Amino acid sequence: MCLLSLLLIGFWGHVTCRGSAVEDICMAKPRDVPVNPVCIYRSPDKKATEDEGPEQKIPEATNRRVWELSKANSHFATTFYQHLADSKNASDNIFLSPLSISTAFAMTKLGACNDTLKQLMEVFKFDTISEKTSDQIHFFFAKLNCRLYRKANKSSKLVAANRLFGDKSLTFNETYQDISELVYGAKLQPLDFKGNAEQSRVTINKWVSNKTEGRITDVIPVDAINELTVLVLVNTIYFKGLWKSKFSPENTREEPFHKADGAQCTASMMYQEGKFRYRRVAEGTQVLELPFKGDDITMVLVLPRPERSLARLERELAPEGLQEWLDALQETLLVAHVPRFRLEDGFSLREQLQDMGLVDLFRPERARLPGIVAEGRSDLYVSDAFHKAFLEVNEEGSEAAASTAIGIAGRSLNPNRVTFKANRPFLVFIREVLLNTIIFMGRVANPCVN
Repeated sequence: MCLLSLLLIGFWGHVTCRGSAVEDICMAKPRDVPVNPVCIYRSPDKKATEDEGPEQKIPEATNRRVWELSKANSHFATTFYQHLADSKNASDNIFLSPLSISTAFAMTKLGACNDTLKQLMEVFKFDTISEKTSDQIHFFFAKLNCRLYRKANKSSKLVAANRLFGDKSLTFNETYQDISELVYGAKLQPLDFKGNAEQSRVTINKWVSNKTEGRITDVIPVDAINELTVLVLVNTIYFKGLWKSKFSPENTREEPFHKADGAQCTASMMYQEGKFRYRRVAEGTQVLELPFKGDDITMVLVLPRPERSLARLERELAPEGLQEWLDALQETLLVAHVPRFRLEDGFSLREQLQDMGLVDLFRPERARLPGIVAEGRSDLYVSDAFHKAFLEVNEEGSEAAASTAIGIAGRSLNPNRVTFKANRPFLVFIREVLLNTIIFMGRVANPCVN
């Protein structure tokens, strides 16, 4: 018997909070959202030593479990990034949305059982949430999405969208469809994978392009969908923001950028002097936060000192350390030099996730996804997972799910100013401030391309 395959994809896009039985998921209580997947996994109780450490203050009017889910997503983000960075050349740019990846696999978790479900809980750090039953994670995701995407601030645009594309010849589990649509806003759209796989691929890629304002195209490569494909899950996240303090184009000039291999390229460096949250942390690493209008979303740049390689900083990257750096930031008068750049990155997620322990999901003989198709079939698995991300930064702000600051060389009359000059490889994070959710992250190793 031919094995069926489940194809999963993640990117940037737009998540709406809506439901059928529930009028408004953002106002719903746990009892209002009955989440009853085929299988429920309860994480074992953690040892007391794992819970030790300073208690972080939870933002006002924030559900503790939503706060913990945000922390879990950040933990996954830094761990996945390290695996991805290890697989890339030091001169390669990296850009991704870890939140998009987590959301797409959370939808996959709805239909998982046994070790497949357990590994999803562990790899995506969902098992670190105090309420450790797997069915509750979806309700917390709904609440997190409401906090992220229902912003009163209209200066920045942060939207997301989810969609299920299923083969029209199959009947999908009703509970799986209902929860996907209620919690993630992911409606099921039938496609003819068996009869016309290529046209199905084109349809999905077009949907993604529309949801990301044309910035993400061809996320599913040729031949990634075939007659064995059963379901494609898509998450997109799109961000466009204006700097709270714009860079003046008149100050932008061409300057050398020193790449990791010792070579130089010419980058368009922007310049600005002002007060920003900043800190010089361990081993001379500089951390600068550039806010977008509204102050609820910011871009954080992490720049190691010239003598210290970015690769070493990446190996030591941890969510706890990153949080300490952010907590230590103080308003500082400084001069910022940041390159103007455009990044586009796309890759398969399978190898990195398998290295992290998500093994069974990708193995036909071991995957257990009985909660997706109505017949409870046991022959489904994820054949591959693709992610694609785009980031453009200029004097006005940033677009398409990511942001980066651009500074240029200039003179200041203030002798006490601090200088932040990103003329060598650095890390970039785009985060929601209140929950400290990492929406996008990456490495700018070469701003001179594109």
